[in-house]
Amino acid sequence: MFGFFSNPANSVAYDPGAAVRDAATGAITVIDVRDGAELRATGRAKGALHVPLATLRMKADPASPEQLPAFRSGKPVVLYCASGARSQMAARMLRQMGLEEVYNLGGLADWQRAGGHIAR
Repeated sequence: MFGFFSNPANSVAYDPGAAVRDAATGAITVIDVRDGAELRATGRAKGALHVPLATLRMKADPASPEQLPAFRSGKPVVLYCASGARSQMAARMLRQMGLEEVYNLGGLADWQRAGGHIAR
């Protein structure tokens, strides 16, 4: 029933410790796909862009006038949400759109446990 959750082809994990280090050097683009209320309640990973899952397709699509420069940078994109489920769906969607280096960090707590700072 929920086979896409266990299919490794649908979600490539990114080590949270590596994400914290790589984000600090600018080697990756970190994107928070949670909604605005979640962001206001818990903050976001320091340096992460906030692109809610509901707007991600429009903000990532090269044909969209709303495409964000982060999706044109060529850097790997590392997504997170609260638990990792929405970021997994987002990663799968972005790969279907043609982005090759897209990864799932998991949840904001994974970032924090790896030593990542939270911006409020």
